[in-house]
Parts: sequence; structure tokens; C-alpha cells
Amino acid sequence: MSTSAPPSNRFERRRAETRRALVRAARQILAETGDTSASIQAIAERADVGFGSFYNHFESKTELFEAAVVDALEEFGQNFDECLTGIDDPAELVAAGFRLSARMADSHPELMQVLRRRGMGHIHSDNGLARRALRDLEAGLTSGRFTPVDPAVALTALGGTLLSLVEMRFARPDLDGDEAAANLAEMVLRMLGVPQDDAHEVARRPLPDPASPAAATR
Repeated sequence: MSTSAPPSNRFERRRAETRRALVRAARQILAETGDTSASIQAIAERADVGFGSFYNHFESKTELFEAAVVDALEEFGQNFDECLTGIDDPAELVAAGFRLSARMADSHPELMQVLRRRGMGHIHSDNGLARRALRDLEAGLTSGRFTPVDPAVALTALGGTLLSLVEMRFARPDLDGDEAAANLAEMVLRMLGVPQDDAHEVARRPLPDPASPAAATR
């Protein structure tokens, strides 16, 4: 789960932990069923907090579930930042993002189920994965790595393709996720104007080791 600056006193720490517990419970519900009709009482019980505590943090279930999605997407983006440290080529960043997403369906299933169920409404958000994807797209456009195109249009294509990949990983677990992700990454790079041979090579470069020292400092 994404993190922020730690609260400065005991009361604030307890308050922050209660909020985190509610967000965790909402994320679990979204990952398991996507059903947001659970009662506030059921959510509070899952979070192991008092019913009255809910309204100290959220005005409605809608606000809570929105916070849960934003939290999941921010964690997703932080995972990318940690893994892709040191990669400067915007095309490689885009390709690696697709391939890491395919792998995270296995390593972070709850996180990816939230993305699968609720990600479409956040393709153009100003936080989480969308903000990072737009950053890499704009870098590619500025450097001439990508063919000039409206960044919002490119982000739409990128986000839609990524969500389709995530859906495929859960719907068709029998398929080779790494190969499918590399093929989709190659297609996206070609769409962005990267030459065919170059796109094929970039989409299959070795992925960085998440455990390496370089991957912890982006």
C-alpha cells in the first residue's frame, strides 16, 4: 500500500492507521468481487474498526472506494518507479511497463484485480500510473522517440491496451503472459512510431531485477 509522511503524534498515528485499515478493507472487497454494495458495518468489521470511525474519515462509501482505487494505482506506480530506475529510453519504459504488469498479475493479484475492475475510470487521472505514463509519453514525444501525437490520445491507447492485457492475464491464465505482454508492447511502440525492428528489440530487452540496488532509488 502506498505510503506518505508518518503522522507526528500518537493520536494522528492511530487516526492514520484507522484510515489505512478502511482503505485496505475496501481494496480487498474491490479485488474479490468488485461489489461496492457492502454495508458500512461490514466494511468496518472487515477493517476491525468501530462503525463510528468510518465517518471520521469518509463521508460515504463512494468516497472510500474511490480512495481505495487511488491508493492501489499509486502503489502500482510506485512499483514501476522502483523497478525501472535507470532506464532513460521512453520506449523501453513503455514496453517494460506492459511486461511488468503481466507479471504482477501473479505477484500482486489483489492490486491487479483492483486495476482490472476500476482502472478504466482512471486512465486520465492526475495520480498513480496515469501520471507516470503521461510523463514517459511526453518525454518520448519531446525527444522525437515517438511520432508527434496528442498525448491524451496516446495515453488513452496505452491505458486501454494495458487494461486489456490485465484482463487477458486473469481470463486466460493458460497463455504465456510474458510473450503476450512483449507482443503487445511491440505493437504499442510501433503505433507510437518506433520502427518495426527497433520496437521488436526494445520490447524484449531484459527486465531490471526488482531486488537490485538500482531498483530501489528511483
